[in-house]
Amino acid sequence: MSSIKTLCLSVVVLAMADAHVSPLLAQADSIKRQPFFTWRDVAILEAFAIATVAIAPLDTRLAQRLQDATVQENRAMRRTATFVETVTDPGAVIIGAGLYAFGRIAKKHKAADLGLHGTEALLIGSQLGSLLKGIVGRARPYVNVDDPHNYRSFRGFRGGSDFRSFPSGHAIAAFAAASAVTSETKRWWPKSVFVIGPMMYGGAAAVGWSRMYDNKHWASDVITGAAIGTFAGLKVVTWHHMHPGNTIDRIFLGATVGPSPDGGALLRLHFRPVIPRARDLQSSVLLPRRFRSSE
Repeated sequence: MSSIKTLCLSVVVLAMADAHVSPLLAQADSIKRQPFFTWRDVAILEAFAIATVAIAPLDTRLAQRLQDATVQENRAMRRTATFVETVTDPGAVIIGAGLYAFGRIAKKHKAADLGLHGTEALLIGSQLGSLLKGIVGRARPYVNVDDPHNYRSFRGFRGGSDFRSFPSGHAIAAFAAASAVTSETKRWWPKSVFVIGPMMYGGAAAVGWSRMYDNKHWASDVITGAAIGTFAGLKVVTWHHMHPGNTIDRIFLGATVGPSPDGGALLRLHFRPVIPRARDLQSSVLLPRRFRSSE
């Protein structure tokens, strides 16, 4: 009965993940579009649902095993768990923003593209995860390691962190970054999927393990978080490449900084026209004096 409950919950959550990403990114576009949701996505969704159902009966056993004294006293495991969690939060946002900034400053479009879309996927996935945490209201393993079925609707909004276990936010962030980076890089370096893919997804899996090791999440929390993060990354990259010249890319990837007539700095923002077939509009914004360069 608990497995059926977990299956239903996981299917609803994963469906909400895809439904949440699409409306947030949908914009009017005159370009002929390909299907946004494909049979490949259905296969991925089913795989995650099956994995969640398979692991749910083992939630308690895995949590108890990882909290065994001999496991918890292992210094290598403790250091690894701390390191991968730090890299994910706040490291993922810092790395993404840093990569975007580097790409813009050094005029490396691919790096800026990668940083922007990776960070965007992370933020979208995290927001959805936060909403679900509040709605589902699942107790974390440290509350009662023998009761993985302690759910109460909307308790996560008022019960504090103790009841925000499902899904794992760290897993969402890690898998969002992994899927976005892998999907983005394979478009201009197809063979990279065999190198970057295992590295990124392997690191994301380590993040999920670390959250279980720290007794913050059940195994089913991690798998569902991985599903949401993976879909967020895949769909963000897919949408952006289905809509070249979209507003987000024009603003964040098309903005340029150049000299102003008075020797200061001029920020140029490129906006997508609202009316189809209208000419692109360009807006110039004069930066405040404190940001201008001195001669």
